[in-house]
Amino acid sequence: MEKRLQELLEDQVNKELWSAYLYLDIAEFYRAKGFDGLHSWFEHQAQEEIEHAEKFMEFLHDSDVPFRLKPIDAPVEKFDDLKAPLLFQLKHEKLVTSLIMNIYEEALKEHDHMVTRFLDWFIDEQFEEEKHSKELIDRYELLCDSGLGLAKFDKELKERK
Repeated sequence: MEKRLQELLEDQVNKELWSAYLYLDIAEFYRAKGFDGLHSWFEHQAQEEIEHAEKFMEFLHDSDVPFRLKPIDAPVEKFDDLKAPLLFQLKHEKLVTSLIMNIYEEALKEHDHMVTRFLDWFIDEQFEEEKHSKELIDRYELLCDSGLGLAKFDKELKERK
């Protein structure tokens, strides 16, 4: 595997773990405000990000690419209202999509078809993540901005499996 491609994959491990930190931070933001459903939603998102990092680590290991975990910075985002983290999540997922696409482009440039095949799953996953983030914002706006029920919205999220 080319060095630049290896570096991008290693960096993505860090980005996925940072995403988990971010979502745990957002989960705590909601828990502190008494919204258990939103807390649960973002706690689940954090677990998914850890699983994504593990997939990248396993791929690097299976490809005989030695790697080391890098430090993870603490999230610094501060939110002024309940909707702000939802908007931030969509923005963040779009960033992650761009990072995955950048790795994919580098793999194409290097003719590394094993990496592109590996990344296909992540491209599909990112499509779903952006879709779910948009849907969450839409539901929040329908139920909460219109005054129909923040408590109902939060309860629905807590029941996520």
